[in-house]
Amino acid sequence: MQKNVEKMSKNYSPNFDTKKRSNSKVKYLVFHYTGMKSENAAMKRLTNESSKVSCHYFIKNNGKIIKMVPDLYVAWHAGISSWKKDKFINSNSIGIEVSNPGYDHGYRKFNRKQVASIIYLSKKLKKKYKIKKENILGHSDIAPLRKKDPGEKFPWKLLSKKKLSLWHSLSEKNCKKLRSLKLNDSKNFFQLLFKFGYKSTQNSYERIKIYKNFQRRFRPQLISSIVDQESYEILKSLI
Repeated sequence: MQKNVEKMSKNYSPNFDTKKRSNSKVKYLVFHYTGMKSENAAMKRLTNESSKVSCHYFIKNNGKIIKMVPDLYVAWHAGISSWKKDKFINSNSIGIEVSNPGYDHGYRKFNRKQVASIIYLSKKLKKKYKIKKENILGHSDIAPLRKKDPGEKFPWKLLSKKKLSLWHSLSEKNCKKLRSLKLNDSKNFFQLLFKFGYKSTQNSYERIKIYKNFQRRFRPQLISSIVDQESYEILKSLI
């Protein structure tokens, strides 16, 4: 894994803001999957000026890391986004794309080499920019009405063990007990969910989309439109 990082390739994208930012502006790490049929197609899109999208780092299927935009320039990876009181997350984040075809093209587990690179790169950037573990997020966290990536197969639980992500404190035994119990009053759940950081909305359809993305992140075993007791207890432990 060390070799992959030491020999980090460069394939610069033209899609970034030309004004440089300071180290202190970098507050978030945001993970994405590419969501395209092939790795080459994803890389071409991220380096095509007409696409208007980019990222700072690209993790290939073989675990190799490619730098596409220098850290202190704003890459165009997040789009319309928010987390807690911050909006337009591009301005204070580093975006990392991980090669994976995504839901539309055969979503699959991230392989061992990719996971090793995710951990290595996250540790390096977290230390360099003093990023808090609660600010290491997925695209589905900051844009939950538009995005599902990096999805339920992303290794959030493993990252939490490396102090690179939040995770809940419930035991698997307790989770299973609570999983089938519907929460009678979901009002408080959504109040807590919005307090945690997700976009606030009163629209019931939008709330369910956000709830499902919360599950993809913190309860990947079951993604459902029914707000249950397990999800509520997980959320409370996170807050």
